Amino acid sequence: MSPKGGSNSSKSGGSSAFTPARIGVIVLAVLGLVFIFENTRHVKIRLLIPEVTVPLYLALLITAVIGAICGGYFVSRRRK
Repeated sequence: MSPKGGSNSSKSGGSSAFTPARIGVIVLAVLGLVFIFENTRHVKIRLLIPEVTVPLYLALLITAVIGAICGGYFVSRRRK
């Protein structure tokens, strides 16, 4: 058996699927989702002119998705 052809060749590259930063992001995402879905009462939200009544979890979830899209866009632009 060759030491280069073993099943450990992917681990020797130094890149792991679960880095401390990724684990931290996963933990924060889970805590964020728990927070979002624990808040279920209806709230009034004013969108410029109209006022709508929606469940708070939906408003928080939409805000989180918009934030994730904006954050992903700026991170991807920064890496180029």
